Order: sequence, then structure tokens, then C-alpha cells
Amino acid sequence: MLTIRLSRRGAKKRPFYSIVVTDSRARRDSGYIERVGFHNPVARGQEIPLKIDLERVDYWLSHGAGMSERVEHLVKGYRKQQAAAA
Repeated sequence: MLTIRLSRRGAKKRPFYSIVVTDSRARRDSGYIERVGFHNPVARGQEIPLKIDLERVDYWLSHGAGMSERVEHLVKGYRKQQAAAA
């Protein structure tokens, strides 16, 4: 089964997460099928804290992929943010 989940990047004490589509049996930071966004929890200044390609997320969900709890929460908030901006 495919899963949309976070994959950690970045330096020590400076996390940066990629939102990736991967096989649910694979390790957290191992190879992935597609990167659909990123999450920067310690964004400062003009840095972008969250960016998600919602079209690709919807595509993978329609093909049977599931989302982790954290990614589900991030996508829900990002959809609200995009709806308010439009």
C-alpha cells in the first residue's frame, strides 16, 4: 500500500520535512516515489513554512494511497489556507 508521509531532511536541531509518496513498508527516509511538498516547522522571516501540491495529493489518494495522521492534518490546514486566499 502507498502512504503519503513525512521524510526528515535538514540539519541537527533544524528539521525540514519532505512530504512524499512511498511504500508503507519502506523506512522513513528511504527512497520514495514522488515528492509532493515540504514542511518547514522552524521557518523564519520570508521562508515558506508549508507548500503542498494538492493536485498530486488528490491524484495519489484517488489511486488508493493513505495519509499519515500528521500529513492529513497539514493538508487539511493547507486546503483551508488556500481557500481563504482565493
